[in-house]
Amino acid sequence: MPVVLPSATSTRLPIAPPRPTSTRPLVPTAALMTAADIITDPDLRAVLDAASLAQQQCDALLSLLAEHPLPTGKNAADSQLSPDVAEGVSTAQKKLHAHLAAVRNQNRKALLSVRSTKHATAEARHEVDTLHLALQNLYYEQRHLESEIKACQGYEHPYQKLPLMPEAEFVEQFPETVESCRDTARKAVSERREKAKDEGGEDVGMEGGDEDAAFEEEVFEDALMKARIEHEHKERLALEEKRQGLLKRKQGLIAENNKRKEDLAKLDESLEKFIEAAKPIEQTFQKEY
Repeated sequence: MPVVLPSATSTRLPIAPPRPTSTRPLVPTAALMTAADIITDPDLRAVLDAASLAQQQCDALLSLLAEHPLPTGKNAADSQLSPDVAEGVSTAQKKLHAHLAAVRNQNRKALLSVRSTKHATAEARHEVDTLHLALQNLYYEQRHLESEIKACQGYEHPYQKLPLMPEAEFVEQFPETVESCRDTARKAVSERREKAKDEGGEDVGMEGGDEDAAFEEEVFEDALMKARIEHEHKERLALEEKRQGLLKRKQGLIAENNKRKEDLAKLDESLEKFIEAAKPIEQTFQKEY
């Protein structure tokens, strides 16, 4: 009798509709799902398909043996299956062994796939951890740079305490210097645009934009401050030179005064000697004859 193999796909039993008068809760949908519905991995699905085929072959073999049972009793030892049935059973057993070998093969492939997936997952986790650590380092560096920028912006530089000439007065007295500072700022903006164009291969934007205007104003203020400091430096050098001249004059006057004091001291000494020498003459004139 030929062995009839059922289809490889799993069959579901029909679900009876609930009775209207029943008060029992309906069965959840997840409870009706089979392993084939839950598992979506191709390797595991292959294992399930091979196992399903092996199960179907087992059912077919059991059905064949159930249709041709061996007699029991005194003649059980001498009874044998008919040649056709024995051939069918042998063929079914060979097919079952083949399906079991396929199950083992697919199971081995699934295990290797799981190991490969675990290895890839570990590498991906390590990469994610490395990227996370690098991100934390960048955050730390960002906070450090922001704190350094704030410290630099709030640093009280000595030039801010210099008694410089007021900016309005400086602009009024030295318009040529102010115009030179403005030309320096424009030149810096032009050089910056040319450098960006050479590095990027294209123009950085419309000339006279907000970014260029801010950069030009920053360079102008820096150049103007340098000019004011340079002017103050020149003024102080001139005052220092004048002070040195006055100091030399003072030293000369002090030396002249000391010399005159010495002359006066000598004159006082000579005068005292003269008075001492004139006392006998005075006494002679004071005698009465």
